[in-house]
Amino acid sequence: MFPGKKAFPFQRQMELRNEMQRAYCCIAQIGNLVLLLLWHILHFIVSIFYFVLGIARVAESYFISSGFLKKYKSLNLGKLRCLAIVIESEEAYQTLQVIELLQWLGAIGVKSVCLYDKEGVMKKSKQAILGKLNNAVIFEESGENDKLVDHNHMMLEFASFSDGKEAVTKAANLLFMKYLKLNKLAGDQEGQIFTEPHMAEALKAIGCKGADPDLLLVYGPARCHLGFAVWRIRYTEIVHMGPLKSMRYGSLIKAIYKFTMVRQNYGK
Repeated sequence: MFPGKKAFPFQRQMELRNEMQRAYCCIAQIGNLVLLLLWHILHFIVSIFYFVLGIARVAESYFISSGFLKKYKSLNLGKLRCLAIVIESEEAYQTLQVIELLQWLGAIGVKSVCLYDKEGVMKKSKQAILGKLNNAVIFEESGENDKLVDHNHMMLEFASFSDGKEAVTKAANLLFMKYLKLNKLAGDQEGQIFTEPHMAEALKAIGCKGADPDLLLVYGPARCHLGFAVWRIRYTEIVHMGPLKSMRYGSLIKAIYKFTMVRQNYGK
């Protein structure tokens, strides 16, 4: 007789369910807004922290380059026999900044520098770079004995990714052919054991063996050696210096100073 009364409990349940869903959606939206607000606050705090840190680094670099911090004036460059500069290939096109960086290293007193980028950009700009440096000698032209290089000159080596695995393959092939010939002449069929000095000699013979860098400075966004020959950096200290366009003289001195103050408990 009264169908509306029978349907009332069902309608009431539907209304309660809809109200609960609306309440849940409101709570979820409020929660999302709170999380978003917390994320922005955290991002703002981190941004402020890195902004202040960047200002502190710039100020420290200024004080170092200006000579206010006396401990950075005397560098023990005897520990830094060879320095490697690894630059991201896109930034390696900034030839003027590369030249300025080398001029800084020359002013500091670094005598042996290996310039590396993966694509070999700086190799192609070799003549332009050398034309702006009055005290630079190319590694391949310096002779077998480093002592032949004047102490007033900087020895430069230009390297790229192609000097890596390809160089090892050529060196291994050279060793194989050399000892195969010796075994045929001497009739000695015993297996030949190749040692690290043999490989070093073979790499030098094909013109791909430079000095192992003591310190490697990476300029670019990536915090890695960007394909620099791994057999040359077994005992190398690696420092990320940030983008090349943001390079600072004081930061360069600080990186070299920190390396010279590290105590090494193993040798090469």
